[in-house]
Amino acid sequence: MLYVFKAQLSQALNGVSDKAKEAKEFLVQLKNILQQIQENGLEYEACLVAQCDALVDALTRQKAKLLTKVTKEREHKLKVVWDQINHCTLKLRQSTGLMEYCLEVIKENDPSGFLQISDALIKRVQVSQEQWVKGALEPKVSAEFDLTLDSEPLLQSIHQLDFIQMKLPPVPLLQLEKCCTRNNSVTLAWRMPPFSHNPVEGYILELDDGDGGQFREVYVGKETLCTIDGLHFNSTYNARVKAFNSSGVGPYSKTVVLQTSDVAWFTFDPSSAHRDIVLSNDNQTATCSSYDDRVVLGTAAFSKGVHYWELHVDRYDNHPDPAFGIARINVVKDMMLGKDDKAWAMYVDNNRSWFMHCNSHTNRTEGGVSKGATVGVLLDLNKHNLTFYINGQQQGPTAFENVEGVFMPALSLNRNVQVTLHTGLEVPQSVKQLKLPSN
Repeated sequence: MLYVFKAQLSQALNGVSDKAKEAKEFLVQLKNILQQIQENGLEYEACLVAQCDALVDALTRQKAKLLTKVTKEREHKLKVVWDQINHCTLKLRQSTGLMEYCLEVIKENDPSGFLQISDALIKRVQVSQEQWVKGALEPKVSAEFDLTLDSEPLLQSIHQLDFIQMKLPPVPLLQLEKCCTRNNSVTLAWRMPPFSHNPVEGYILELDDGDGGQFREVYVGKETLCTIDGLHFNSTYNARVKAFNSSGVGPYSKTVVLQTSDVAWFTFDPSSAHRDIVLSNDNQTATCSSYDDRVVLGTAAFSKGVHYWELHVDRYDNHPDPAFGIARINVVKDMMLGKDDKAWAMYVDNNRSWFMHCNSHTNRTEGGVSKGATVGVLLDLNKHNLTFYINGQQQGPTAFENVEGVFMPALSLNRNVQVTLHTGLEVPQSVKQLKLPSN
């Protein structure tokens, strides 16, 4: 029995010892908090003094500006009054001299002498009288200052100046059901968690380069829905978002992974096409109202990957030579594609074709197009080359090599041609087989 009591007592003492150890650690924690309170208090006091001093400095600068306005108004009024005093004094002196002279003339006893000068003298007196026009003897300015300082809003703001409890915003929640991709664009949506009371001033959306590289900012603002265009096709992007307020930037959201389209769906672009280009069929069919060649671009832009599209010749009259290829966004649009340094093209008639860039014609190849023909364009930005096909057969050698940068599908034609664009195509097996020998 004694052993049992001793064991119980020993167990109880162990429990008390553990609590005593926790209490000692707690006391150390409290003492650390005391030290932190002292340090943080001094820091906040210094910050408060600096903020109030900045307000006083701003008020002092504004006071100086207002005093300058008052000084300018006072100097203006004084100048106007002194000008009136000087003008009136001069007129008064002239009038007084004239009156004294007239009184002396009136005293003259020689009638003939008086009659000789009386008419001229009467006119001088009348002119002198007319110079005192209406308002000449009224002050031009008032002694009162029409300046009223509205200090009430500032006084109210000073009285309302107080501390606010500001914390960093919480983690935004990505709304996965609204996040999606279309072609080479991604759309992301997010919201703040429920019952979150910390103010949010905006969001920062970040996206990587689609190849596992560093994140970069793609949007900063107050919206919670954002679409990013112009990304690489067939690429995997990671996205994340964080919120910010005046206290700083909050933590990142979870990362969402988005895959852009494997193939490109696009149409002709009416907004950038030459005004003579005529589009129809939801901007998939193009012709021209002019006998001269005009350029139209596609709505997609390529800088990475392998892309293939086709153009079907719907109408071909009088042996024109349409040009098919790629171009920069700032290509010249009132002449054949390939004549400037912003386009790489194949132009073709009913018998043969040529490649053209910077108005340099190369690789004449037999075989042309007619109504019903299909022209294929293969842009391989992994190997940086451009190849053309007519009715599934490669037309000439690889047309251009070392093509780098951002390119848009392009076409030039006149009124004798009409073509329809076909996109969203994978590279046909026959084209892949044709490309094998050159690999």
